[in-house]
Amino acid sequence: MPDGDRFAPAGRTPVPVLEVRNLKKHFPIRKGLLRTIAGYVYAVDGVSFSIAQGQTLGLVGESGCGKSTVARAAIRLVEPTAGEVRIMGHDILPLNKAQLRERRRQAQIIFQDPFSSLNPRMSAGDIVGEPLLVHAIGSKAERQEKVAALFDRVGLRSSQMNSLPHQFSGGQRQRIGIARALALDPQLIVGDEPVSALDVSIQAQVINLMMDLQAEKNLSYLFIAHDLAVVEHISHRVAVMYLGRLVEHAAKRTLFTSPLHPYTEALLSAVPVPNPRLKRAKRVLQGDVPSPINPPSGCHFHTRCPYATEQCKVEVPALVEVSPDHWVACHLRQPKAAPQSGQALAS
Repeated sequence: MPDGDRFAPAGRTPVPVLEVRNLKKHFPIRKGLLRTIAGYVYAVDGVSFSIAQGQTLGLVGESGCGKSTVARAAIRLVEPTAGEVRIMGHDILPLNKAQLRERRRQAQIIFQDPFSSLNPRMSAGDIVGEPLLVHAIGSKAERQEKVAALFDRVGLRSSQMNSLPHQFSGGQRQRIGIARALALDPQLIVGDEPVSALDVSIQAQVINLMMDLQAEKNLSYLFIAHDLAVVEHISHRVAVMYLGRLVEHAAKRTLFTSPLHPYTEALLSAVPVPNPRLKRAKRVLQGDVPSPINPPSGCHFHTRCPYATEQCKVEVPALVEVSPDHWVACHLRQPKAAPQSGQALAS
């Protein structure tokens, strides 16, 4: 499994900030008066990854592939069906409500919509200070002082603390969301498409703010996005997801320059080139994304893959390391078995 420990200095093996093993989330489909279970939506179906201290993992894929479900399941905003989630080495899935509240101080989330994620009846200062109040941190004066410092750090004025969310622009509301996420001094921040609802010029400001905060506080990010240009700018590693499964995972430079999975190649070929004189050969995928209610057998991508074989239709490819620190789930990229000892090699 790809491991965040690869970023560790020689002689040290620090615990990853976030480690996810074989995570699954299946939503039941209920029908009839008795609400009996008629099937499941296989939103996340066996995802594994880890994030080292101070690093950003970008999780990308088409809409509906399960990225946001992974993000929410990783901090138990939705309850996983199976798997293991460790934050700073501690498995959070068996924890009760009180124990989970304490662990959640280490992991916070920035939501996609900077308006609906803020309580319209609360002032901006109360929104940012609410985590401190919930966890009984400091006196009222100390909380006010910290909230003012957070406003200043994210580029807002402390005089705006009494304003309501509707009095801010979209970019300012997202800065409030970032300040709220920072209030408890977490080690991990999950960004669930935190800039997709913002104008392009504002996106750059928010992304640069997040990168500055990461450098300053040694934060780790799980950054969910479908904009590969944004992911390339902020991430250290990138994982590609398709229909509930990871299909490729590598360092940013490796994945963007040498993609190995056909789905990753198609995604990268669709990224616009900021030069009208250059033309990129696009690889247009045939058909639509299959339904997560009834996903294809074998490799989920085989129904749209131009290189699919009979093996792809019946056998699920494992996510294996095909080159140093480059993990791919594709039968065409599986490493060849080494010859047995004493076996003659063809000349």
